[in-house]
Amino acid sequence: MATNNVPEEDFRDSISTIDKSGKRAFIFPKIPVGKFYDKRKLLSYALLAFLLSAPFIKINGNQFLMFNVLERKFNIFSFPFWPQDFHLFVISMIIGVVGLALFTVAFGRIFCGWFCPQTIFMEMVFRRIEFWIDGDRAQQMRLAKQSWDNEKIRKRLTKWLVFFVISFIIANVFLAYLIGSDELFKFIKEGPAQNQSTLIALLIFTGIFYFIYAWFREQVCIIACPYGRMQGVLLDNKTINVAYDYVRGEGEKGRAKFNKNEDRTTLGKGDCIDCKVCVHVCPTGIDIRNGTQLECINCTACIDECDTIMEKVGLPKGLIRYASEDEIVKKEKFKLTTRMKGYSAVLAILIGVFIGMLFLRNDVEATILHMPGQLFQHEGKNISNIYNYKIINKTEGAFNNVTFKLVGISGEVKMVGNQSVVVPNQGVAQGTLFIKLPESTLKGEKMEIEIEVLNDKKVIETATTNFNGPRNFNQ
Repeated sequence: MATNNVPEEDFRDSISTIDKSGKRAFIFPKIPVGKFYDKRKLLSYALLAFLLSAPFIKINGNQFLMFNVLERKFNIFSFPFWPQDFHLFVISMIIGVVGLALFTVAFGRIFCGWFCPQTIFMEMVFRRIEFWIDGDRAQQMRLAKQSWDNEKIRKRLTKWLVFFVISFIIANVFLAYLIGSDELFKFIKEGPAQNQSTLIALLIFTGIFYFIYAWFREQVCIIACPYGRMQGVLLDNKTINVAYDYVRGEGEKGRAKFNKNEDRTTLGKGDCIDCKVCVHVCPTGIDIRNGTQLECINCTACIDECDTIMEKVGLPKGLIRYASEDEIVKKEKFKLTTRMKGYSAVLAILIGVFIGMLFLRNDVEATILHMPGQLFQHEGKNISNIYNYKIINKTEGAFNNVTFKLVGISGEVKMVGNQSVVVPNQGVAQGTLFIKLPESTLKGEKMEIEIEVLNDKKVIETATTNFNGPRNFNQ
């Protein structure tokens, strides 16, 4: 929609973080105040506590959250995923994407303003520290233009130091997600001299976080984040967003400054008094009155400020509010659309499949494969084959006496080396074994056999493999 002085859609020709010369333009938002901001603070602090503590919480010996890409080990809500469980990890990620798409179709980019770690750290940690050191919007703008005197040097150095320390802490937590908290504590105990490569990685992560929160800031949401682009495809007139009610705000003659004792309705003026507080408080520097924009992260700061102004001038609140385009224009209430129902159905099916896969998942996986390039051997009236075995223990308990037993057929399993195998908790054991069968029991030159894997004579897994024999055999 157009304002009184700005041609329609002209605001889309540039972004607020880049000036006319193409250089970085820093945004100095006003300190938000209001009921939505108070709720966001409570939620953000709870999520911060979760994010910072999750890699250090253990349930049944499993780290609550871990994404060890190097060793391909993942823990999600203390549930371990191995490379063999990659299909489960993939479907869980698909569920997350479909769920996010459904959430976006219904409520727009609300995830960004309320749940996204980037927004939480930027607005509830780094921005609040900046307010504490540099002051509110006007003080920050004055400080930016100020010459490098003692006050500016002191404030800048203090802020940069605090930002670096927090970035270093975040980098340590991030590393705990990647390599595991036990490994992190081990590296800390051994000292940086013994783990120089880890220290270098830690400093690189610290530099990245410092760059993001000290300089790049809201441009992550505007430029780098793909979710902002995705929402443009998913939104429609039924989607609830942080929206400006331009029907009420513009009226017949548009927005106008507030004058006491005037009847704005009779004069045809909209309820928007053009105070621009909604613009000044926006952390991405947009004017919400221009309509839905990619840069809007639905943080609700403009809602709080507009409600405060409306209350002061005696006009109804809700000029900026959570609303859909159809609610503003047609006064239609929110209802499930066909797209929302479709996404919900797909999400329900995926969750059902995922739950079923979890129940079918084995805590122990054993593979017994014929050793490549090795032929069967005659041993009197018996035929012998050699195999490689691999046992994966996904549980927290170790298996200290693993043996093998043929199922439904007479024969012998002979281990190479120790006759029993030890499989550590969340570990792997592999080796070689021979399987010997009477030639009279063979039913062909290749026969499938079943083998039980036992720990202390208790079956923990069953594996199948092929047994090779001569082409001409005794029946």
